[in-house]
Amino acid sequence: MPKKRTNDTVSSVDVARLAGVSQAAVSRTYTPGASISEKMRQKVLAAAEQLGYQPNIIARSLSGKATRLIGIVMVKIGDPFYARILAAFSRKLQEHGYWSLLLNVNDDLGLEEALPQALQYQVDGIVLTSATLSSPIAARCAAMGVPVVMFNRYSLEVAVNSVGCDHAQGARDLADFLLKGGHRRMAYIAGEENSSTNQERERGFTEGLAAAGQRLFARESGDYSYAAGFDATGRLLARPERPDAIFCANDWMAIGAIDQARQSGLKVPEDLSVVGFDDAAMAAWPRYSLTTINQPIDKLVMAAVEVLVNAIESPTEDRVIKLIPGRLVVRNSARLPVGHKKSA
Repeated sequence: MPKKRTNDTVSSVDVARLAGVSQAAVSRTYTPGASISEKMRQKVLAAAEQLGYQPNIIARSLSGKATRLIGIVMVKIGDPFYARILAAFSRKLQEHGYWSLLLNVNDDLGLEEALPQALQYQVDGIVLTSATLSSPIAARCAAMGVPVVMFNRYSLEVAVNSVGCDHAQGARDLADFLLKGGHRRMAYIAGEENSSTNQERERGFTEGLAAAGQRLFARESGDYSYAAGFDATGRLLARPERPDAIFCANDWMAIGAIDQARQSGLKVPEDLSVVGFDDAAMAAWPRYSLTTINQPIDKLVMAAVEVLVNAIESPTEDRVIKLIPGRLVVRNSARLPVGHKKSA
């Protein structure tokens, strides 16, 4: 029996010789989706196990072959909502025969440094979540033939693929719900001002109010954090006339708003209605029971992966933009319109 060797001394030629197959058969065994019989695949895997062989992905990338690596860029990895997104992407990419290379950056400036690093690994594609792509980096990706999909973001400056929730329509649904509940002094607490997500949610909300002849009563800035929602709500409640409803650009800020309202002696929703966006896990906690818009993460990730894989395997210059509707989830944090029931 051949002696088992360490990985750095074993080549695909050794595996092919022991298995009695061609070197091409070894390569196909380790290439997801490649054509190879199950009998031959098992022979190769048995020989590889006996010799301690593992394919060198980095070496394959340096030789110009596909790495089957997808770079996933995240700015908000500490946010539970984006942790769910990362898990969904990793799972769905594996189903398509790809592996994830996580690039965690602090902000869009960090992105400018991280993406060149990803390109050095010769990733086959890049998914950008909670980040915005600049024109120079987009041009560099295009020049290297690396497809990019922006997830839950879009950019007017660069022509890259984008898949996201229909934020504007979800916000319009919230405006309609609050109006039907009899609210007339509705405020908005913004997320990050330069993010397309925040801009679309604010646009949809104000459009929904305008369609009923109403205007936004008040607006405060935030940054998608609990503290921002808590502090902004404090400022809104300190006004001579306070709002009767607050739409927060995400659930974390909405939870901060609820805690601030209660600390200020108000009852939710009797004195103040609060709604959010995302349907993060804590939105369903009994303490908050937050009315919000559910982002269908699995559908969004599935669509983004399909767009990216198609761009990798069937390159085209056509830009793809997909918007997937969210769903209004009615709980206890906002006054119900007459005849309206809570979501199951």
